[in-house]
Amino acid sequence: MKAVQKGFTLIELMIVIAIIGILAAIALPLYQDYISRSQVTRVYGELSALKTGIEAELTQSSSVPANSPASLGFTNSTLLVNGVPTNTNFANGAGTIVGTLGGSANPSVSGATITLSRAATGVWTCTIGSRPTGWKAKFVPRGCTAS
Repeated sequence: MKAVQKGFTLIELMIVIAIIGILAAIALPLYQDYISRSQVTRVYGELSALKTGIEAELTQSSSVPANSPASLGFTNSTLLVNGVPTNTNFANGAGTIVGTLGGSANPSVSGATITLSRAATGVWTCTIGSRPTGWKAKFVPRGCTAS
């Protein structure tokens, strides 16, 4: 009589483990890039939310109090250094909001700065500056440029 094989052989199990190892080696760096990009995009979105408060302040007065993101409705972010961005006084309608990634941000984006600038004409621009080692061009969110 012929014996019926039960279970997997050692070679078959080793092949499966090797395939899983290869897939993990490819997937982990891509996942880290995805996380880094999502963190930069999240901070960009958080800083962009300040634009509404700034525009409201500028319609009611000619300036925005300096370094007062909380008065504009900003809540602390775990991805920013000290949890808050800095903004300059928006006298005459022009000014900037600067957020430096840090805190719990990935090392590949920690230290990068996102600057939202408003011209006196009301046009907003976004630039990414001070990029750390490990920064990749694909981390720049739509609507921003790398300086």
